[in-house]
Amino acid sequence: MFIRNERSLKEFIQLYPVISTLIMIHLILWLIINFLQLPIGREIYQWGVGSNFMIYLGDYWRFVTPIFLHGDLMHALFNSFSLALFGPALEQMLGKFKFLLAYFGAGIIGNIATYMFEDFNYLHLGASGAVFGLFGIYAFMVSFRKHLIDQGSSQIVMTILIIGLAMTFLRSNINIYAHIFGFIGGFAIAPLVLINVQSYSPWRRRRSRYDDDDSIQFDPNRWNKKRRIPPRLKKNIIWIVLGILVLLGILSRF
Repeated sequence: MFIRNERSLKEFIQLYPVISTLIMIHLILWLIINFLQLPIGREIYQWGVGSNFMIYLGDYWRFVTPIFLHGDLMHALFNSFSLALFGPALEQMLGKFKFLLAYFGAGIIGNIATYMFEDFNYLHLGASGAVFGLFGIYAFMVSFRKHLIDQGSSQIVMTILIIGLAMTFLRSNINIYAHIFGFIGGFAIAPLVLINVQSYSPWRRRRSRYDDDDSIQFDPNRWNKKRRIPPRLKKNIIWIVLGILVLLGILSRF
C-alpha cells in the first residue's frame, strides 16, 4: 500500500495529480523564499506565515497558508516525502475533492489549535499538521474500517505514527499542537470522507488508464510476474523507508 510501484515520475504525476501538485508547491515556495531569496519570497512569507497575533487582528487566511510554507530544506523534504509515501493510497481511495477536504481540514484544525493554545507572538509554518491528519485517517481505518487496509500496511502506519509522535515531543522547535490536533482532525474527518470508499488497489488505477478496451482480459498480477519481489526484500524495503524517515526527521533539527 505504501511501497511505490509506479514505473516513472511521469506516471506518478499522472496517477496522483493532487499529491504531485502539493509537493511541487512545497518545493517551489521553499526555493523562492529560502534559496533564491527573491523579494517576492519575503512578501509571501510575511503574508502567509502562521502568526497568532495577525490572526487575532483578522488575518484568518493564516489558518491555511502556513500549510504551504516550510522553514528549511529538510522540513520541506520531510513533509513532501511523507506526503508522497502515504498520500497516494488516500488520493485514490477518496478522490481528489475528499482528499483535499481531509488534508486541509486536518491542517486547519491543527492551526486553529495552535492559535488557541500558543501565545500571541507565536509563529509557525509547515504541512506537518496536515500530514498527521493523513495518519489520523489511517488510524481510523485500522480501528474501525479494517477491510480498507491490509495488516502489513496497518503495522507500517502505526509504527510511523508512534515514531512521529515520539519525535514531536523529543525535538525542539516543533509545533506540538499542530501535530496532535492535526492527527485528531484527520481521525474525526475520516468517517465523513470514507463513506462508500473502496480499498486501495494500484491495479485499478493502471487498468483505468491503460485498458480502454473492455473486451481485453486484464490480469492484475502481470506486473508481479514481470517484477516479482522476494518477501525478504519487501521487508528490507519497509525498514529502509522507516530508516529514511527517521533520519530525515533527525537531520531536520540542524
